[in-house]
Formats: sequence, C-alpha cells, structure tokens
Amino acid sequence: MKSHIIHTFELAKRATFAILVAPILLINSPLSFADSGSWILDSATSSARLYQGSAANPNSVNTGVARVTGSVKVDTDNLDNSVFNLSIYAADEQWEHALSPEATLPAGYVPDATDHTLLTFHSKRILRTKTGELQVIGDLTLTRVERSVTLTPSEAYAGPVYGDPVIHTETREVSFLFPSLSAALSSDLLKPVSLNERSELDLSGSASIGYENFPELLTAIQATNWPAVVRDEQCQAQSTIGGEGYEGPNCTGDVIAVIHQDNCQITMSDGGEGYSGPVCTPPAGNETKITLNLKLFHTGAEPPTATLSGNSATR
Repeated sequence: MKSHIIHTFELAKRATFAILVAPILLINSPLSFADSGSWILDSATSSARLYQGSAANPNSVNTGVARVTGSVKVDTDNLDNSVFNLSIYAADEQWEHALSPEATLPAGYVPDATDHTLLTFHSKRILRTKTGELQVIGDLTLTRVERSVTLTPSEAYAGPVYGDPVIHTETREVSFLFPSLSAALSSDLLKPVSLNERSELDLSGSASIGYENFPELLTAIQATNWPAVVRDEQCQAQSTIGGEGYEGPNCTGDVIAVIHQDNCQITMSDGGEGYSGPVCTPPAGNETKITLNLKLFHTGAEPPTATLSGNSATR
C-alpha cells in the first residue's frame, strides 16, 4: 500500500512539472512554432524612413521617406532559408522598371531621366539574438546617378541639355535589427495555432550608419527629393493650367508614408505680417538611420493587387 502511494505521488509531481514547463517553453521560444511558416514581402505597402541624427538622438530629423520593393522571405522555423533582398528609392523615381525581384539591375542598364538615388540591401546572414530579436546582416549598396547639364541661352532655347549618366556605387556592410519580430509572432503565446491563421505581419527594423563609415550615404540622402509614398496614386491635370490659381494636378491614393517635420515649428509675429515659414531645428549629428516598415504576407495568403505610384505594372 505504501509503495502504491509513493508511486502515485511521483506521477502527480511529474504531471505538475509538465504543466509548469509547457508555458515556459512557449514564452522562451516564441519563434519556434511549427505553424509559424514563411512570410513574403508586399512591396505595395512597404516603406522606409530616413533620419539624420546622432547616437544619442538618432531620430533628430526625418530627412526622407522611400518606397521599398524586392523579395523578403522570413522562415521562422529555419532562418537559413530566410532572405532579405530590398530596393529603397524615392517614390517619384522609376527604378522598379528595371529592378529584379532580387533587387539587382541588369548589366549595362542606363538609368531613366528620373532616376537619381537607389539603395539596395542583400542579406548575407540572419541571426536570432538571445532576446528573440532578428539581426539581418548584409551589404548596403548606394547607386548615385549624376548627369552633366548644358544651358545655352538663345532665342531657340528649349531647355537644358543633359549629358550621359555617370553611375557611382559604394557598398558597406550594415546590420538591421528587428526588435518587433518576437512580439509580432507571439501576441498570443498560449495559442500558437493563431500564427497559422494570421495572413499579415507588420515588421519594423532599423540600421544606424555613422558618417565616418559611409559618408557618401548621408550626402546622397540630403541631395535627393523624397516625396510621399502613395499606393494606387491616380493624378488628373486641372483644366486651368497656366491660370493664376493653378496648383498642379489633382491626385488621389492611399498615403503609405510622409516625412515627419517634428523638428519644425511655425512661428507668427504680431499680426502675422512677419511670417516667413516654419523654423526648423538642424540635425543633432551626421549619423544616418534607416528604418524599414515592411508588410509581410503568409505564404498561404495572396497580397492585395496594387499599382505603385508612377508605374503601370501591378504588384
């Protein structure tokens, strides 16, 4: 009888230990669910935000927003199968016509007249940190297009004449850190089956690049115009072209990203007569920060069809 009681007590202890350990394993390994699967990039709604600042204040000034296209595959069950091939460029430039899904340009490609600045990122290795963050290490390449301009004032003047484009490229190794991956994939830790039911995932990560490591990057970003990133943009010319009230074409679409002017304030003198525009605080340093805001879809789900601004091809 005593032996039977001891055996029953040991079984009860083991059962209690198993109940306690199960949720602990789920909490410590939020990315190891068998149902997590693979995720791919939706280029129509992904964007990047560019900052200039310092190590102490990396978000000092938002210098630009950009479109992000390419191919991203995140396999949370096997990071060796994951890849980040990204292209980052201004929304009014037409790089997407030539870029491959792997974020590469064809050999001998001659940039369009609207193309000026292109950033491409190719991952080389992807690591999972002890805290569950995703560290993506790879090569960031800056492609900068310069053209000579000839101005010949005369009665027959028809505008500037541009010379052949000269392409400059620079590459540095950078590291993007995605601190939100664990939280995004483990919003309900006790129900891992919910991951398989999710069709969308917002993934944000950033990389900081010091000026001394990549001086050309900051110079190119400052010299580039960064308009708002818009999905399904449709523009129509107004009938009053040339009139005094003409304000350009009317455009509609879904705004994905715009520059935040948090460093600027509008000041007015008494009566408003001395208003001369917003007063902006200069950047706190010369460090560049690139923040990626990626929209991912589960491989079993179809991303919505959308038209990229300035491009007739659907994504």
